[in-house]
Amino acid sequence: MCRDYAARCIQLDDLAAHRDALVVGAVPVRVIEDGLEPAGLFAVAHRSSRSDAPTVRSVPYHEPSKRRPGPGCNTLLTGRCGETAASGGDQVADEQNPSGGNQLRTASPPKPPAPSAPSPTPPSWRPRFGVRWIVFVLALLAVNFWAGSRATQAPTRVRVPYSPFFLQQVTAGHVDEITSKGTAIQGTFTQKERYGKAKPTTRFRTEIPAFADNNALSQLLQSKGVVVNAEPLDTGAPWWQNLLLGFGPTILFLVLLFWLMRRAGNVQGMLGAFGRSRARRYQPSGDRVTFADVAGIDEAKSELSEVVDFLRHPEKYRRLGGHVPHGVLLAGAPGTGKTLLARAVAGEANVPFFSIAASEFVEAIVGVGASRVRDLFKDAKEAAPAIVFIDELDAIGRSRTSGVAGFSGGNDEREQTLNQILTEIDGFDSSTGVIVIGATNRPDVLDQALLRPGRFDRRVAVQPPDRAGREAILKVHTRGVPLGPDVDLGRIAATTPGMVGADLANLVNEAALLAARRNHDVVMEADLTDALERIVLGAERQVMMSPEDRRRTAYHEGGHAIVGMLTEGADPVRKISIIPRGLALGVTFSAPEADRYSYQRRELLAKIKVALGGRAAEELVFDEPTTGAEADIQQLTEIARQMVGRWGMSRAVGKLAVIPADGQGPFLPGASEVSEHTQQLVDDEARRIVDEADQEVVALLQENRDKLDSLAQALLEHETLDEDEAYAAAGVEHVDPKEPVVGPTPAAV
Repeated sequence: MCRDYAARCIQLDDLAAHRDALVVGAVPVRVIEDGLEPAGLFAVAHRSSRSDAPTVRSVPYHEPSKRRPGPGCNTLLTGRCGETAASGGDQVADEQNPSGGNQLRTASPPKPPAPSAPSPTPPSWRPRFGVRWIVFVLALLAVNFWAGSRATQAPTRVRVPYSPFFLQQVTAGHVDEITSKGTAIQGTFTQKERYGKAKPTTRFRTEIPAFADNNALSQLLQSKGVVVNAEPLDTGAPWWQNLLLGFGPTILFLVLLFWLMRRAGNVQGMLGAFGRSRARRYQPSGDRVTFADVAGIDEAKSELSEVVDFLRHPEKYRRLGGHVPHGVLLAGAPGTGKTLLARAVAGEANVPFFSIAASEFVEAIVGVGASRVRDLFKDAKEAAPAIVFIDELDAIGRSRTSGVAGFSGGNDEREQTLNQILTEIDGFDSSTGVIVIGATNRPDVLDQALLRPGRFDRRVAVQPPDRAGREAILKVHTRGVPLGPDVDLGRIAATTPGMVGADLANLVNEAALLAARRNHDVVMEADLTDALERIVLGAERQVMMSPEDRRRTAYHEGGHAIVGMLTEGADPVRKISIIPRGLALGVTFSAPEADRYSYQRRELLAKIKVALGGRAAEELVFDEPTTGAEADIQQLTEIARQMVGRWGMSRAVGKLAVIPADGQGPFLPGASEVSEHTQQLVDDEARRIVDEADQEVVALLQENRDKLDSLAQALLEHETLDEDEAYAAAGVEHVDPKEPVVGPTPAAV
């Protein structure tokens, strides 16, 4: 039964007086709630016999809720009771105007309904092509059965007369064998024979007359050596074989056709799956992460607290006409906690969290990236309020104008994906409640269209934690780890300058594994210290070095340590070891007394001198260097070139940046932004700095040869010396810093 005003049933009895009418539209007007008055008009067109132009008239219809549809309620325009082809409006087509044209005017008063007319019988539904399909299948089955029956029939034989042809062939010795069953004989000739108009063949059949002398025939066959069989040689195939060969091909064809149709559907499904988003959705009721799980990056948390407040109380901002930025860009080094911070925002706001890596958008199929972006944001809008997190945004968000000579290093698919992301973020309404958080460690290479206002217009720098931040991170990661009474997380935090959250989490895990291997009930501080050395330098190697190699390694590490102890601006020596670890035969730990964010020129020169100390000690004691100083030379060369080309610490070059920053070099090999003369000047200045530092290091070691020998002897005896033991063995006065640390800044062989 038709029930609402938006979809009304057409009463055919209202059109009984207009049997020649062609219904061209239906526009309900003036809905009357009470009474049985007409609820609207239908526009019908009469074709006049004197004019080709149809005359448009108004035919009333009644509100179905006031007039129960009887047999006359049928589908006239839409095919289903309760639907019409035209929507409601305020105007209907009225009578034709005097000029002959049709126009829409305000509806005239409705006319009384015409007498009811019998409704036509609805046409019966028949499946389209159903009968043809059945006939086709039956014909195909019949053809296959006939072909299968023909294939299983016995081979065709030529019928020959018993006398004289058969007897003549036996007498001539042309019969090879026969098979007899009753009076019927079938057999084969020794060679092809022709009888009558039949084709030459070796197969024949005949009948023995009832009056024939069977004994004479038997003697004749025996004398000619004819093989006689008592059972038929060629029998027809069994019934099941006839059925199998008759209907099998058709059934196999239908099965194959059905399989191909299913496979085509699966292929379409797989192609559609390519365009679906691969984002992982984290429900707030699942593994919830909050700001309490994030430590060491308090500045970033305070920046994102506004986003959390917006997701919790959006009406507070909308009431004042404000809105939170659509996109927030988290920029920081790998492992600083960008992903964890984004999940904490979702956990604090208690909203769904969609996480995806930018590289997952792009595939080999063109258009998949843009389709996945659309699907991702569609799911996010349906789950709003929600957060969309795109990790490693620079994978698809690189600048489209970078490069040389029109080469950007990208492709059209990546750019299409980027354009779709820009469109989706720009298309957000402030009321959708979807916030996009992107993470990258290369914000300098992002396209400017991503960073403009209205997209990722808010940047949050996620910096490596300081000492207090590292201690807070260690407290978070050791919540479920039993610690020994000697563990001082503050001291461990002081020994790990430069480490980020991921490094500290790995440190705690390695310490727990090491404690388990040592059968400890709790994690001791020694486990944490050894785990730190294992992470920084690698596991100890069981290398059997010769006495000469051990002595050379001891003097090499002693040279690093003596220069570090006696050079102004150098970091204090924390630990020395000649035990092979990883790729190094020995190691000297040097670390600052506190976190350092910038370096003075004398501190950089001190780093160069400490790196030169190992090679200088080898030349001083053994008169020749070895390849063990390879890593030292690479380190000091990099520092010297950066001092000259980037930090303006050379008078010859001046305060100019002539060396590009990391990742900003020229795209094409051989191309450069500076002249060859400037490049040569940078090399000359770097060489001058290193040569002057080397001369000072050699002079320093010559003056303190006794300290070098004493320290080397202690290393050969103990293999590993901590901070106090090293200074005592070298005879150098050591003033304990306020914050003693053992940092992972090695100078290795």
